[in-house]
Amino acid sequence: MQVSNRRFERAPSIRQLFPPKNHDKINGCETCSVPFINHQCNNTSESQICQCYSSKPLLLENVAPTPRNSISSTPSHGIEHAVSIYQVVQRPSTSAIPSLHVDDQLDLQPINSSGTPSSSFPAFRDKIPANLHMYLPLYRAALRGDWERANEFLNLHPGAEHAWISRGWETALHISSGARHTKFVEELVKRMKTTDLEIRNKDNNTALCFAAASGVTKIAKLMVDRNRNLPGIRGSEGVTPLYIATLLGQRDMVWYLYSETNHEDLNTEDYFSLLIAALTTDLYDFALHLLERESHLATYHGLNGETALHVLARKPSSFTSGIQLGIWERCIYPCGNDTVMFLSEGIQVKLTTGYGWQLNNSLAHLPSTYQDNLLLTGLWQAVKYLVPGFEAVQKKKTLNAQALKLVQRLCGLIVSSDEIQGGDLIKSPLSRPLFVAAEFGIPEIVMELIFSYPDLLWKVDGQNRSLFHIAIMYRQEKVFNLIYDIGAHKDLITSYRDSNNHNILHLAGKLAPSDKLHVVSGAALQMQRELLWFKEVEKITHPLFKEIQDSESRTPQRLFTEEHRGLAKEGEKWLKNTASSCMLVSTLITTVMFAAIFTVPGGNNDDNGYPIFMHTTSFKVFALSDALALFSSVISILMFLSILTSRYAQDDFLVSLPKRLSVGIATLFFSIITMLIAFGAAFFIVLGHQLAWIVIPTTLVACIPAILFAFLQFPLLVDVDLKSQRS
Repeated sequence: MQVSNRRFERAPSIRQLFPPKNHDKINGCETCSVPFINHQCNNTSESQICQCYSSKPLLLENVAPTPRNSISSTPSHGIEHAVSIYQVVQRPSTSAIPSLHVDDQLDLQPINSSGTPSSSFPAFRDKIPANLHMYLPLYRAALRGDWERANEFLNLHPGAEHAWISRGWETALHISSGARHTKFVEELVKRMKTTDLEIRNKDNNTALCFAAASGVTKIAKLMVDRNRNLPGIRGSEGVTPLYIATLLGQRDMVWYLYSETNHEDLNTEDYFSLLIAALTTDLYDFALHLLERESHLATYHGLNGETALHVLARKPSSFTSGIQLGIWERCIYPCGNDTVMFLSEGIQVKLTTGYGWQLNNSLAHLPSTYQDNLLLTGLWQAVKYLVPGFEAVQKKKTLNAQALKLVQRLCGLIVSSDEIQGGDLIKSPLSRPLFVAAEFGIPEIVMELIFSYPDLLWKVDGQNRSLFHIAIMYRQEKVFNLIYDIGAHKDLITSYRDSNNHNILHLAGKLAPSDKLHVVSGAALQMQRELLWFKEVEKITHPLFKEIQDSESRTPQRLFTEEHRGLAKEGEKWLKNTASSCMLVSTLITTVMFAAIFTVPGGNNDDNGYPIFMHTTSFKVFALSDALALFSSVISILMFLSILTSRYAQDDFLVSLPKRLSVGIATLFFSIITMLIAFGAAFFIVLGHQLAWIVIPTTLVACIPAILFAFLQFPLLVDVDLKSQRS
């Protein structure tokens, strides 16, 4: 039988989320080391043949209880139990074992050994088939969701619905649940016993664990309705299906399993794991609900000594200061404020008792005062579906509001706790949320922590660095700007020195982290941004600190020069390459435009030498655009030439060189546009009277180079004029 090459989508295996435990298994024949897949070994002195199969037990009817690693030749028809994965069959040395086909019936002798079945596994798990290939059609049908073929197979092979059909010991229910085939699962569950739903795979995961990972709530509901014990059966590494759904961010599945799980089976560690998983996957509504139920989770420390606030402090994208929005998205983002009543009620965050924080973006969730107003609700729906990106931006805004509310709730619970009123609690064996938030650039958390516990303003880390020292080290301008709001206190904080005798200006002189260094493109612009940072910190530093030496006898200025020597060299090389390339284009434009003015379209009058079309509008446009293209290209050449001949001193990267580059690129762009206008005017003069229809498409095509140049060079101009200046 050939295996189809068609690929099917399915959820990732649970064992990919939780590494499987080491299982004692036989990987091959002990005699010839051949894998156990229909292998027959003749290398035995007693002419015994090892009838070897997959390393996973499958289905065998009427097998007596036996320890997994023992084999007995005494048959028994008592309780069914797991047996060894292969058996030794006495055959003549010349005999051959026929290969098994899909339609072959099982023909194995029962194997029995003494032992008591494990109470942790149901009896139906202890049925082992002879060959995995027999269940290949059922596996394919479960993966495809083909219930008709699966039903035919199950009718021909009774008991196959609860058989292990894969090397991972998954049943058909495991496979179909992970593949998100709701109808298949519904029909399969009808054929299975209630206890059959508790069958686990090799990693100890039930089919509900697969359903939790898939995120299809209906599949989980079909199983739980048949067996209410399923949500409490733990899977790999002892986690619950609820935790698996939370870890994968399946919001609807999380709320459903949370309502079906017996909370008496969950301890504090389980709740804390759920809280951390919810924070990791941005399920802030569920995290808020957990905090409302178990308020002590705010002060609970995990195995690494960190609290939930540490996790939030590493997620800048969950806050307004850290989201990346385009021009259009920045225009849409403020639309959810309270100035527009009917929109604000539809998109603002609302705390509900059943499912925590929800985005009320549907007609059913609108306030009751508006449900009768079809005009307002219709307008809301129109805005949501017709305005590009509106719904996505509002979801981001809702997420930001939830994250901020969560921080406020955590800070309130921490400060009001009995553990030294939050003083020592903020500190952890690994890091503190204040400095983590400063490192990742989240001013919302920093402000909330200082507002809740003002003494944190004076706290320092293990190297005697304040939160502003950390912000400067990691180039977090939004956190650094808070220093202007603390008044004269900044003079005291800026005087702190770390363990290397570095003051705040020394830290500004160190090279920025690579992720912050590459915020702007080009080494020269990166050097400009570093200089802007150094000059800005220098403004708030006492003049005395500019001459203080560190532990290696370096002043801040000397440290800056040493740290940025390589970046300055790269900036010089980048500027020269850019200027050379652009100057070549400017030179070509200058040459063409200079020659075009003396070879005017239409020719000259033989009597006076004036152009024949001198008095036409198109000729005037041609002459003007030609002159502008010529002059602007010459200016561009001069700017790029000044860059090539610059001395490349350190301070030149601050203003002089970036400005020259900006002017050069701008004038080059202007010369390209005017050159294309001159071409269009000349084209109209020559062919406009006879082929008027060709003028419009030619003009449209002529716009393409100008637009393309603008899109390609506009980011560079933004880096020069805007991004680096924001530092």
